[in-house]
Parts: sequence; C-alpha cells; structure tokens
Amino acid sequence: MPNSNPAPAAMTLDDVRSVSPAFAKYTEALVVNDLWKRPALSARERSIVTVAALIMRNQTIGLLPYVNKALDAGVTPGEISELITHVAFYAGWPHAFAAVAIVKDIFAQRGIGADQLPPASPELLPVAQAVPDETVLAAVVEGLRPNFPGLMDYTEEVLIREVWRRPGLVPRDRALATISALVAGGLTGPLAFYLNRAVLMGITQAQVSEVVTHLAFYAGWPMVFSAIPAIQGVFSAPAP
Repeated sequence: MPNSNPAPAAMTLDDVRSVSPAFAKYTEALVVNDLWKRPALSARERSIVTVAALIMRNQTIGLLPYVNKALDAGVTPGEISELITHVAFYAGWPHAFAAVAIVKDIFAQRGIGADQLPPASPELLPVAQAVPDETVLAAVVEGLRPNFPGLMDYTEEVLIREVWRRPGLVPRDRALATISALVAGGLTGPLAFYLNRAVLMGITQAQVSEVVTHLAFYAGWPMVFSAIPAIQGVFSAPAP
C-alpha cells in the first residue's frame, strides 16, 4: 500500500556541514557517492549489513536513516522485524529493545502494520537448509553441555532449532547479518565458525571482503582490522 505519511526526518548533509565541513565532505564523497555504489554487494545487502551492525553497536541514531534506506532498497518490513529478532541473540536483548524503539516509529510513519510482519511462530525451514553445519555445531554443544547446561539448552533448542530456521529472513541473509554483527561488535572468537557457515550458504570471499570494507565506515578501522586474522584464517589468505 502506498505510504502517504512522511518517514521520520534524518540528519542531512547540511546539518553535518554546519558542524564539520570536512566530515560532510568525506561522508558525501566516500559513503554516499562511493561506498554504497560499489558492486560487490547490492544496496539491499549493504542495508542488511548496516542495520545488523548498528543494532549490534547500539547506535540507534543511525537506525533512523538506515532502516528507511533499507526499506527503500528492497528489505521488507518483515525482514527488518526478523533482523531485530536475530541480532538480539548476538547483541543482547537491551540492544534489540533500543532498535525496536526507533523502528516502531518508522513503521508507524510508513503505515506498516502487523499484517506485513512475520508471525511469532511460523512453520520453520528444514534444519539442513538453515543450519548446514548442524553436525559440527552439535559436537560443540555437546562438548560444552556438562559445564554450561542451561546455555547449551537455549543454544540448541532456541537459537539453532528455531531462530535460524525462521523463514522470515533467508539463511544466507541471516549469515550475512551475523558476520556483520560479529565484526562490528569486535567478537572475533566466534567469527570463524559463522564465516564457514556463510561460505556454505554461498557468501563468497569477495563479498566478505566487501562487508569488512563497508563496516570500516560504520564500526571503525580498528574494529575491522581486528577481524582480519580470523577472516584470513578461514580463507587461507596470506598475511599482508
């Protein structure tokens, strides 16, 4: 349904220029006119990467323009809804609640209602489609269960067998969102595991490289450089 209500206003380049002309220059030249136009990732994929990273880092001021940008780039309201749910398990509930506080107003302004959102309990995807590394993951879970039984119960029963199998966001997009969140959050420990899953779902080394390049602008150069060793380990790339 066409939306007759304007989306909430975001900060403009003129707003930025009034405080920092140099920052406005780099924003326009590098982010607006270059980064988002690089062909290795589509605007839709970059939107998923960005929204996942902003939720992970609890940078809610950025959600206003970038959720709107995601919707304009073809990410559906249902997929935004699923992104928040998915990233909650990696960023924590408080960060997801903070995202909800912003997104609910965007949805209201755009006339997005409950009929456009995924149900709470949908029919789940087959395990093999959503979790292609189930055997490896099961071995990890069982190895940790004696010392962390409660955590492993939630991991297996909820995260693995429910969240990753929800059909509102295809598994490849979940993998893209997860590696983006981990890089943006500086969580290099589990990164190799999820990168291997992303590869199984068809995400290429060139696309992972572009995710890192994209996130340098949203999480900072030190954060993405800290992820490079784990990424190189997965792809067996020589150290620079």
